[in-house]
This record gives sequence, C-alpha cells and structure tokens, in this order.
Amino acid sequence: MPTIIDAWAQHPTERHLAHPMFESLRRWTRGQSQGMSAPAGDWPISLTLGAMDQGGVARSLISAWWGPHGPLISNDEVASFVRESGGRLLGVGSVDISRPRDAVREVRRCIRELGFKAIRVLPWLWELPPTHPRFYPVFNECCDLGVPFCTQVGHTGPLMPSEVGRPIPYIDQVALDFPELVIVCGHIGYPWTEEMIAVATKHTHVYIDTSAYTVKRYPPNLVAYLKAHGREKVLFGTNWPMIAPAKALEGLDGLALEPATLAAFLAGNATRVFQLDA
Repeated sequence: MPTIIDAWAQHPTERHLAHPMFESLRRWTRGQSQGMSAPAGDWPISLTLGAMDQGGVARSLISAWWGPHGPLISNDEVASFVRESGGRLLGVGSVDISRPRDAVREVRRCIRELGFKAIRVLPWLWELPPTHPRFYPVFNECCDLGVPFCTQVGHTGPLMPSEVGRPIPYIDQVALDFPELVIVCGHIGYPWTEEMIAVATKHTHVYIDTSAYTVKRYPPNLVAYLKAHGREKVLFGTNWPMIAPAKALEGLDGLALEPATLAAFLAGNATRVFQLDA
C-alpha cells in the first residue's frame, strides 16, 4: 500500500463532539462512528493516532473549527495536538470572519508562528456563501502567504442549511476573483458533484477531497474523473472522527486505480497541494 495522507480530519474537543448540530450524524450512524460512540471528555492523542495506524494513514491534516459563537476546536488546541503527535498530525487553522482584520492577523499567526499548512472556514457554519465579503480578506492573505484555503462543498450532514455549499456559483466565482488561490473543497460536493468536477476542471488551483465519504460511496462520476483527467485533482480524506480511516478505505482495491493514480490520490496530491515534506 502506498503512503496515505488524510486531507481532512479533526482531533475533536468535547464541546465539538457534543454540539447539537451533529444530532443528525448521530441518527445516521446509529452511534457506530468513533465520533458518536466515544466516551465523553477530552480525547488522548493516542486515540486518533491509533485510528490512523489501523487504516495505514501516515499523516493527517487536522483542523480547527471556528463559528459565529467561537471556536469548537481552537487554533491553539490544534497546535498542542500537533506537538503531541510526533509529526503525524499537521495543523489547519480557522478564523473568526466576523472580524476581518483580526481574522487576517490570526491567519498570519497560524501560518507563521504555529506552522499550520492551510486555513479552513466552513460557509455553512456561518450561514454565508464563500463569495460573501467577509471571506475575501482571508482569501487574500492565503494568497500572500502561499497556503491553501480549505472549505466544504455539497450538502451538510449537520443540521444547517446546505445552499452555501454549491460549487457553482460560489467556488467558481471565488476562483475567478482569486485565480492564484489554492482551494481544497472537501466532501466531494454531493449532490452537486458534477458541478464540483466542472469547477475543478476549469480552474488550475481548485481541488476535491473525498472526506465524509467511504470509497464504496464515491459517486461514479467522481471515480471516472479520478481515473482520467482528474488524477492530479482528487485528495483522499476521511472526516475523522465521523469516519475512521480503515472504514473510509474499505473497497479501495475495487476502484482498480493505476498505481500512479493510486499513489497521487492517497498522498502525492496532498503532498504537493499542502507543500509537505515528502
């Protein structure tokens, strides 16, 4: 098996897991996912690293979560998780877009001081599309610092509106306004996967990650894209702890990917996009 890098994961806090908006995920998974069934309290890093080991994942990009009511996982908490992980976890920051100047300063701190690899903001968490002016200072700073902006596309599993996850017009317009911005779109864009493929094909720096979906649930059009002109555009992700790496990877052999495509999907694309050490 080639090296595996998980492009979208979290090492959650207790307040993140307990948030009422995740009640829909508890119903869907019937308590079977790690994130829905683990005991209350703060998790040891060993729990996340153990899940990575079971799935053969070498490194995971773990994200902070910041919404209108404050951080569910703070940047400093992510930084502490990264320090404890022995290099296995890599930080992705998040910011309060309601305070644009503070947000820009925090983006700089995340990258320059905390050593994070990217910034992620979830439009549905703010109930604002990524074309809203509050996002644009963050996009500009990501361009200046040369780091990816990560976001969610498609419908929302949590009990929040989904419209802001449309790839067209939103991601398409952001990529037009910031052509040098690297945009990594998590959760494949379902039910608008065709839109997401079209936007990733159109724009040089737009990518898709497969987080929140197991291999067996990848839409056929995404698999076809991955095997053809999208082989350098699709990154593996889990959305741990909602899906464990081993579960996310079940059925991978059934995709019948060529060795070079498989290596790019599992790690090579993430290494390049997030500028990781090989």
